[in-house]
This record gives sequence, C-alpha cells and structure tokens, in this order.
Amino acid sequence: MSAPAPLEVTTAHGGPVRERPFSASNLMATVAGGYLPLLVATLIVVLPLAWMVLSSFKTPGEIVTTDLRLLPESLTPENYRTAMTTVPFGQFFLNSAIVTAVGSTIKVVLAILTAYALVFVRFPFKNVIFLLVLVALMVPSQVSILPNYILIAGMGGKNTLWGIILPGLGTAFGTFLLRQHFLTLPGSILEAAEIDGAGHWKRLWQIVVPVSVPSIATVALVTIVSEWNEYIWPLIITDRPEVMTLPVGLTLLQNSEGGGGSWGILMAGAVLVILPVLVVFAMLQRYIVAGLTQGSVTG
Repeated sequence: MSAPAPLEVTTAHGGPVRERPFSASNLMATVAGGYLPLLVATLIVVLPLAWMVLSSFKTPGEIVTTDLRLLPESLTPENYRTAMTTVPFGQFFLNSAIVTAVGSTIKVVLAILTAYALVFVRFPFKNVIFLLVLVALMVPSQVSILPNYILIAGMGGKNTLWGIILPGLGTAFGTFLLRQHFLTLPGSILEAAEIDGAGHWKRLWQIVVPVSVPSIATVALVTIVSEWNEYIWPLIITDRPEVMTLPVGLTLLQNSEGGGGSWGILMAGAVLVILPVLVVFAMLQRYIVAGLTQGSVTG
C-alpha cells in the first residue's frame, strides 16, 4: 500500500503564502463569528432594560399610542414620586434588605461549611449526601411550595420575615460550586496545617476561605440576586403590606394603579426594584468568571 502524496504548498519568495491578517475573508469571519453574535446578545439584554428606564419617564399618552416614541419629551420624575407614595416603598425596601442580607449570609455560610465537610471531613455516606445535593439542584423549587407553606404556617411564620427566609436557607448550587473548587486546593497546605495542630475550624477560616474568595463571591452574588428577586414564595406567605418585599410590592402597586395610564408608574417601580441588585452586580461581577472557572480544572 503506497503512502499518500504530500499536500502541495504554494510558495512565494521561498516561503508559504499566508493570508493577510486584515484580509477581507478574515474580517468577515471575525465579524460574523464574533462581533455580530456579541452585538445581538447585548441588544437582547440591554434593549428591554433601556426601554423600561425610558418608559419610567414617559406620560401615559407617550406609552399608550400608535405613534412609537423612543425618548420621553421630558425627564420628569413624576412616575417615581407616584410609585413611592402610592405604596409603602420604603417598608418594602427595608423588608427586602433584611431578607436578602440575613438569608444570603446564612446561605453562604452553610454552603461553605457543607462543601468543606464534603471534601475535607471523613464520615460515612459522604458520596450519598453529595448525590442528594445534586438531586436537590435538579428539582424545581416550586415542588416544595405547598409543604413549605403548611410547615411555616403551622409554625406561625405567615406574614413574618423569618417565614420568608427560613425555607430557602439551603443552597445546593453554592454547595456544589464550592465543593468543586475545594477539590482543586492542594492537600499539602492543609496537611501542613494539621501537623501544626490546626483543627478543622482554623483550617477552614484561615486557609480555605482566604484562597477561595472568588468562588465564595460568586456564590454570594448569585444568592443575593436570587433572594432579592424572589417572588413566588413571599407572595404566597405574605398578604400584609408591612411584611411584603419589593417584588411583591410591585403587584400591590399594579393593583393600586390599574388601567392603561399606569404603565409609566409600574416601569418606575420596576426600576426601583432592580437598581440595587444592578449596583451589587456591578461591584462583584469581576469575580464571576474567576469563581466559576476556579473549580473547572483539577490538578
């Protein structure tokens, strides 16, 4: 059987001919395969937010009309004043801040402790417990709404902040992500600390946590966003305005401002709801990629 003939290489001045980096074909491939999908994805995310912000400054006649107007005639904050005075937005904000701060802190701490135990502590059925964590990660949270309501209402937690916080304290995603990152940590460091007499508690907070800040920040960011935007459970467990959170408060605002003339007020309320979490996201977004990729390579 004869060997295949070598491929011919066209040469010019004694070397192979290579396509110029700024040739038309390279530019077209870069635009079609890189910039165009990036532009489309950016527009899909940004345009609804931009339309919501612009609509929050529009009058009812500028929104409910066949003559589409992109920019409002004037940037008057009347819709924001109406939204904040129609319903107790200050109380809603305080409730959301308490629920998010307490719930996120407990969630992150529990995720750190659970992930550390699954990696560095020896106990029976450890793999079975991790399998149960994965199962919880794949089961929709809506499945547990009815049992949680029966339990919390029976404990007297209806229309209370702790009743909103308690059912969601477990975080399968945070446990999974931190466990995968902890597996990449060099065991020699922890072994040296153990030889020096450091117990699990000292190894966790003085060695593991400081080198895992990006992953922990990622878990914290995802937890904060989910806690702040949680809607279904607070809507079910509360029916009094004094314990409602901001997303549920938007429903109360919609019921108070019914009709086609309330779209600007509702958009203003939606901006007030998402603005704090956008600020937090902007502050912590640099940790996201680092945190999600730290546990992707083992060595």
